[in-house]
Amino acid sequence: MARSEEISNNLNIIGSGTSIVGNIVSQGDVRVDGILEGNLTTQSKIVIGATGKIVGEIKCKDCEVSGSVRGKIKVENLLMLRATATVEGEIRTSKLAIEPDAVFTGTCSMSTTEPQVEEQYNG
Repeated sequence: MARSEEISNNLNIIGSGTSIVGNIVSQGDVRVDGILEGNLTTQSKIVIGATGKIVGEIKCKDCEVSGSVRGKIKVENLLMLRATATVEGEIRTSKLAIEPDAVFTGTCSMSTTEPQVEEQYNG
């Protein structure tokens, strides 16, 4: 199995009813259905479910938000805000998709010249 396939098959889940205070660094995909108070960094994709909540900074390749985020979001590729999403803070991404009924309050900067997540990863 190629190295990139190993990373994409690695899934980390913060389940509903779980609260974590602290920073998380991962190489694989991360799904948040619980609460995280801290920064979350991955070289892959982050999915924040409808019951998920993050207060802190997010750095990743791709991100899909159905829950709530308060803080900075830095996405190398695509950030998708689903209809149930509530985001408050600063967004930096290459591509942004916002469904009707999603709530976004803050600033957004779109550029393809942002440093890649791999360069910011310290794991």
